[in-house]
Amino acid sequence: MNFIDPHKDQWRALGGEDGPAACIDPAPHRLLSIGQWHAFRAHWPAGMPVGVALANDAEVGDIASDLPRLSLIALEFPKWVDGRAYSQAHTLRARHRYAGELRATGEVLVDMVLLLQRNGFTTAVLRADQSLDDAHRALTFFPGHYQGAVTDPLPLFAKPPGTAQALVRQHNPFVNSGAAI
Repeated sequence: MNFIDPHKDQWRALGGEDGPAACIDPAPHRLLSIGQWHAFRAHWPAGMPVGVALANDAEVGDIASDLPRLSLIALEFPKWVDGRAYSQAHTLRARHRYAGELRATGEVLVDMVLLLQRNGFTTAVLRADQSLDDAHRALTFFPGHYQGAVTDPLPLFAKPPGTAQALVRQHNPFVNSGAAI
């Protein structure tokens, strides 16, 4: 999983809080609202990278036919306790086989990054008060999982013999010291 610095992000959202803009000049790496995309998708040049930002209450099926054209889908976490974007990500990856960039935005905390990755997110914009070092450490904290996930659908019991033993860490000073993520 990669972490995005919002100040260095190549994707640019367009204004238009009161509905789709009257005119959008197609340009690479535009991040459009779902309303803007629906208004301009017929005129968007084929092969030009475009992204769509989805609210966490949007139906991902509404853009299913457009998925091959979308390079980025940004899913919003308006509050860190609202997990609907996890379900959207899982649906996009598992049911619709979306292969592009899936980005977590909004109230994204370090505590969420492992679950984000397991649900198919490829990038995240951490909340400003979150530590990038802690986020990277959180991704390596657990060597394996019992349950399957979007990124690794086989549960541990269905994996080849010896897999569980290979996941056991003999010595992890970070965990053994009682430190938290």
